[in-house]
Amino acid sequence: MNIPFVTLNNGISMPQLGLGLYAPKQQDEVKQSVLDALDLGIRLIDSAAIYGNEQEVGQGIIESRVSRGELFVTSKVWMDDMGYDTTLRAFEKSLNDLGLEYLDLYLIHWPKDSYRKETWKALETLYEQKLCRSIGVSNYYQNHLEELFLHANICPAVNQFELSPFCYMPEELAFNQQHDIQVEGYAPLVRGWKKDDLVLNEIAAHYGKNTYQLLVRWNLELGAVTIPKSVKRARIQENMDVFDFCISAEDMQRLSQLFDNTRVAWDPRDF
Repeated sequence: MNIPFVTLNNGISMPQLGLGLYAPKQQDEVKQSVLDALDLGIRLIDSAAIYGNEQEVGQGIIESRVSRGELFVTSKVWMDDMGYDTTLRAFEKSLNDLGLEYLDLYLIHWPKDSYRKETWKALETLYEQKLCRSIGVSNYYQNHLEELFLHANICPAVNQFELSPFCYMPEELAFNQQHDIQVEGYAPLVRGWKKDDLVLNEIAAHYGKNTYQLLVRWNLELGAVTIPKSVKRARIQENMDVFDFCISAEDMQRLSQLFDNTRVAWDPRDF
């Protein structure tokens, strides 16, 4: 299965579909899910320091024997580590835990009020030192990006935020696209909370897919990178089986009208 790539604003290629690794219950599940995903053809691995499982992720990468050049590995600096020097130290710890010499993408995890400017400067330093191939942000909405533009020397390559039909803010998607920032959607499956939604099920049945596959495809149709999370090999395979159909414009519109502000994470507008 050939997963398409998107080209970031610095020329780096990024797979459009990957594996999210947000806090599975058992640590050994993480290593196995990485091994399964890489074996199935996934090459984008989305990790973060706060998930507390980067050593497991690194072990999975090593045991997979997939060459480093094929992988696209992401990590993020948590709010408690924001600031110039503390971000540099947090990056070094993530790199050591993952057992890697560089990251493909490093993100500010949340737009905490304090230290946003200093933290971005640290990411620019890491980028200039070639310790990460791309830098970006997570959970940044337009007001956070406008603030960042006032002092940034480098435009974020990626902005990762929650994206599903139930948490769809088209103006935020459009703002990123206008500034050539690649949107990466997390929690596309809404943790299964909406699997019984009547509209989702009706449209999914029309395409011969399940609701999870429809939600993944909806993200892809928007041009977003997406990282559904699962620790089950069969579900990872299922989430990848989304490249043999397209959603019609009419159905995309119906799905986009399902917005009810259901979120699995905080609302960035509160930051």
